[in-house]
Amino acid sequence: MKIAIVEDDINMRKSLEMALKEYEEYQVTTFKNAIEALKKIDSSFEVIITDITMPRMNGLEFIKEIHFPCSIVIMTGNATLSTAIEAIRYENVKDFLTKPFDVEDLLAVLERVKKVKEKKEAYEKRYITKDRRVGLPDDRKIKIERRKQGSDRRKKFYGTSEKLEKIKNTLKKAAKTDASIMLLGDSGVGKELFARYVHDESPRYAGPFIAINMAAIPENLLESELFGYEKGAFTDATSQKKGHFETANKGTLFLDEIGEMPLSLQAKLLRVIQEREIVRVGGTKPVKFDVRIISATNANILEKIKNREFREDLYYRLNTIPVKIAPLRERKEEVIDIATEYLYRTCRQYDLPYKHLSEDAKALLLQYDWPGNVRELRSVVERAVILSDGDEISPDDLGLDIRLNAQ
Repeated sequence: MKIAIVEDDINMRKSLEMALKEYEEYQVTTFKNAIEALKKIDSSFEVIITDITMPRMNGLEFIKEIHFPCSIVIMTGNATLSTAIEAIRYENVKDFLTKPFDVEDLLAVLERVKKVKEKKEAYEKRYITKDRRVGLPDDRKIKIERRKQGSDRRKKFYGTSEKLEKIKNTLKKAAKTDASIMLLGDSGVGKELFARYVHDESPRYAGPFIAINMAAIPENLLESELFGYEKGAFTDATSQKKGHFETANKGTLFLDEIGEMPLSLQAKLLRVIQEREIVRVGGTKPVKFDVRIISATNANILEKIKNREFREDLYYRLNTIPVKIAPLRERKEEVIDIATEYLYRTCRQYDLPYKHLSEDAKALLLQYDWPGNVRELRSVVERAVILSDGDEISPDDLGLDIRLNAQ
C-alpha cells in the first residue's frame, strides 16, 4: 500500500514514517507541506495522511485539490467538532485522528482501508461484467435506474417531515424575491442544500450557484476569493482572476459560516452589498454585479455582535429573512429515508451488492439524537455499508450503541 504523509512538524513526520516503515506492506513517502505534496503525489498513492494546520495551505484546502481516488486520513492537534464535520463532508476522508494518538490507532485505520479495498476488488472479480449491476435484485436495479434518471441529486430532500415542509414553504416564498436570506442552524443540518433549494425556486434558477465557506479559506486569501484580483496584484498573481461575486453574476452567492468572516473584511463586504459593485484586489475600476446573497451560520451572531466580533450593520443587511433550520433530532421522520438513500448511494459508489437496514437498526437510528445531524448520519451509514459482512445491516454495524450510552 503506497502512503503519503503530509505533516509540517518534522518530529511527527519522522516518527510516523519510521513506525510505518516497519511494515513491509507499506510504502511511505513524506512531505513537509501541502504545496510540496501536490507537486508530487499522483493516483499511485492509495492513502494520504495529512495534518490540518499547516502553513501556506491547510489540510482542508489540500484535500480539495486531490482529484484522484484515494483514502484520506486527517490528523490534527486542535480538533473541534466543526473542523471534524467540515473534514468528513469530503467522500474520500475515511477517518479523523486527534493528536497525540497511538500508532496502533493509525494502523487500525489503515487496516479498515485495506479491508474496504479488498471487498471492492473481490466484488468486482465476482460480479462486475458489462452490466455493472449484476448481482442486484431486479427490483433494486429498477430503483437505482430511477434515481440515476433524476436531476442533480444534491438538490433533493430525501425525506419529509412537518418541520421540513414549513421551512421549505418559507424559503419558497422568499425565493421569489431578491431579499437576503440568513440560514441559521447547527453544523451538518444541510444549510447549503437549503440554499440551493432557494436558488432553484427563484427566477435566478438558470444562473450560477456559487458556494464559499468563509471558515475554510485563510484570511489573507478570502478577499481575493470574494472580489478577485488583477494581474500583478501580488507575487503569484500572474493573470487576472474574477472573484465569486463576479462568477455568480445573475445567480446566487452562498456565504457559508458567515460568522467566521474576519472583522477587517466585514466593512468591505457591507459596502459591496450596498453599492452592488466590487473592486478587484490591486485594481481601481469598480465592477458591477447582479447577485442574490444567501448566508448561513451556526454561530450565535447576536453574541458576536455584543462582543464586537461581527458588525451589526452587516448583520441587518444579510438578515432580511432569517430562517432557522431545525436539527435532525427534531425531524426524526426523515431519518430512515435519508439513511436508505445514502445506503443506495454507497452501494453504487463502491459497486457493493445491495444491502438493507434491519428493523432493529432502523429503531436505533430513530433513537439516536444525531448531534452531527445529516452529515453524521451519512458517515454512519457509509461506514456500516462498507464494513458490514452480510446483506443486512444490524445495530452493531452502525456503531451507535457506545455513543448512546455516553450521552
